[in-house]
Amino acid sequence: MPNLVMPSLDHLRIVLAIVEEGSFGAAARKLGRAVSVISYAVAQVETQLDLVLFEREGSRKPVLTERGRALLADIRTLHEDGETLLAHARSLRQGLEAELALAVDVMVPGQVLAPLLRAFQARFPRVPLRLHIEALGAVAASLIEGRASLAIAGPDLPQLGEFEREVIGAVEMVPVAAPSHPLAQQARIAPGDTRRHLQLVLTDRSTLTQGHDFAVMSPHTWRLADLGAKHALLREGIGWGSMPRDAVRGDLADGTLVALDLPERRLMSYQLLALWRRDDRPGPAALWVLKELRTRLAEHTASTA
Repeated sequence: MPNLVMPSLDHLRIVLAIVEEGSFGAAARKLGRAVSVISYAVAQVETQLDLVLFEREGSRKPVLTERGRALLADIRTLHEDGETLLAHARSLRQGLEAELALAVDVMVPGQVLAPLLRAFQARFPRVPLRLHIEALGAVAASLIEGRASLAIAGPDLPQLGEFEREVIGAVEMVPVAAPSHPLAQQARIAPGDTRRHLQLVLTDRSTLTQGHDFAVMSPHTWRLADLGAKHALLREGIGWGSMPRDAVRGDLADGTLVALDLPERRLMSYQLLALWRRDDRPGPAALWVLKELRTRLAEHTASTA
């Protein structure tokens, strides 16, 4: 019994072209080859597999044999996998990252992030993306621990010498409470009134932000690592707290939440920073993410102002 040999990717491409076009001549025209080259490739594949793939006698159009039909799905799979391998290799030769691990602060608006990620998949189909959505110091911790190569983090991070940082935008924060909350029912909130009420505060378990608070005004706090949970508790009137305006825009419109006019801080801006290690410069895909995110954040801010 002869030893079987794996056909080349080019020969598999020719077999599929014959099946799709219906003849050797049509396959030759599609691929820009001579008919003799097409015939030789088929003969080679049949020799390597020790099987006849096409019935040729008695018909001008080649028809797959029973064994040829049985192998067709495998031939398609091998061809597609081979094309994927070549495309990935081309991407690497062009300098694209083998993978992009991205950590993003939970405060980045979903209306900005989701379309950007969809555009990334279309533009860089051969660059796998690992995405981490974190809060506060956990974003930078992803870089330090090697789980991410690029991070979009918030403010109040300690100065870390191994990181490069670049301001790429900001998110507007708004203090809110349910209409039933005492602060929402006051005609005027006097300085210090917020200190008498429970404040819901976003936190994280990272040591990087230990001892650092963002816009905490009350000594009475509940610390939550989940922005969605904080949102739900605010809607229940359990406490007051600051939220990204995008996250509560619908609540403010229908009266589920009320914006608080605090004398201590009327407008809060949550600055967004791009972070990467000095010894691991961003590649083409990461630089595209930074440019697109900067542009999309600016456009989003302008459209919702």
